[in-house]
Amino acid sequence: MLNQVTLVGRLTKKPELRYTLEGKAVMNVTLALNRQYKNSAGEYDADFVLCTLWNKAAENTAKYCTKGSILGVVGKIQTRNYENQDGKKVYVTEVVADSVKFLGGKPSEDRELHITT
Repeated sequence: MLNQVTLVGRLTKKPELRYTLEGKAVMNVTLALNRQYKNSAGEYDADFVLCTLWNKAAENTAKYCTKGSILGVVGKIQTRNYENQDGKKVYVTEVVADSVKFLGGKPSEDRELHITT
């Protein structure tokens, strides 16, 4: 079976790097992905996809990217769940990145850097 997804979108906020207790770099980012068609108001809608980046991909994304940066992400769709403070089960579907490619930063910046985890 194949579980692979490729996304290209803009970061919705400045990336925030953190580390696990074992010292591994990890980051959760949300990519805004424009749809291919216009809505009834004549505008493009967007989907927002949660992505998890690990190790060097997370560290370099924190170092080189900011809100609005364009990323290409190749990874796997994964679902997990946890119990929130109210005791309710919460399900999360996310893309766990295998590789990240920086396709552009702010409009004045043009760079392309490929990182594989």
